[in-house]
Amino acid sequence: MDRDILDTNEHIEDEESSLRPASFDEYVGQHDLKENLRVFVGAAKMRDETLDHVLFYGPPGLGKTTMSMIIANEMGTHIKITTGPSIEKTGDLVALLTSLEPGDVLFIDEIHRLNKVVEEILYPAMEDFCVDVMIGKDATTRSVRIDLPPFTLVGATTRAGDISAPLRDRFGIVAKLDYYKDEELRDIISRTSKVYCMTMEEEAKMELARRSRGTPRIANRLFRRVRDFAQFYGDEIITKDRTMQALDRLKVDNLGLDDVDHKYLLGIINRFQGGPVGLEALAASIGEERMTLEDVYEPYLLQKGLIKRTSRGRIATGLAYRHFHITREN
Repeated sequence: MDRDILDTNEHIEDEESSLRPASFDEYVGQHDLKENLRVFVGAAKMRDETLDHVLFYGPPGLGKTTMSMIIANEMGTHIKITTGPSIEKTGDLVALLTSLEPGDVLFIDEIHRLNKVVEEILYPAMEDFCVDVMIGKDATTRSVRIDLPPFTLVGATTRAGDISAPLRDRFGIVAKLDYYKDEELRDIISRTSKVYCMTMEEEAKMELARRSRGTPRIANRLFRRVRDFAQFYGDEIITKDRTMQALDRLKVDNLGLDDVDHKYLLGIINRFQGGPVGLEALAASIGEERMTLEDVYEPYLLQKGLIKRTSRGRIATGLAYRHFHITREN
């Protein structure tokens, strides 16, 4: 399990980490959440206490990991990062918890995927900073309580509904991360272009922002691809025309929809007469995983008003028909 845990104080900064803001002041977007966390962190430091446990939820790529790193930086502590699926046994979790120093932040991504036995070990760790470990075999089995240093658990999930009530109730701060506005993404792209020492026109930044699905991770990924096109064709500055050409070649349309989004929407419209259609049937018809569609693609399509989720299944809205210039049959 050790290779699944990253101590950010020891690892060498790579290209991706250089794009991450290190403080609340540098962080763009999520204004209300950021300001609330600034208060919570500041108050905890004034009392010389650890921050209450934090649960972040929302679609992937919105900055849950980055926010946890900022919390550790602002608290002046270390952070250890792992994922729910990588903690397979209770021993893995106990080893991780006992390696923490006082005040450390433990970040567990995909926390909804912790198995139940491991999850139950977390309850006393979160509430009382201790774990009960069974040692010995058969008749000699006994429980030993191990005290832990005070720490802050930060959990992140794309599926808040899959987290059990006992675990969710032990988080003192529960916060949703929302999609970013185009102007916020433009500011993120500006910062990224400076990190990569590549000048980009303002119009090009806005064009890229509009096609980034409200998601910083996608904005940064698309920036790197647009930069490839600009450098390949000898451009010293990334122009709007080059940005549009690159994104069109990458099959990212003016709403930020990609190939999978198109297959999803056109599958509902053409194969299932606009719906309703069950997600399992739709996923099978377009050759994609059900969970991928539900976690990665549907939240943005719902937010843009291109689909509706009903008890009978998914329905393509009038906006979806208009986006593809298809006349809706009554």
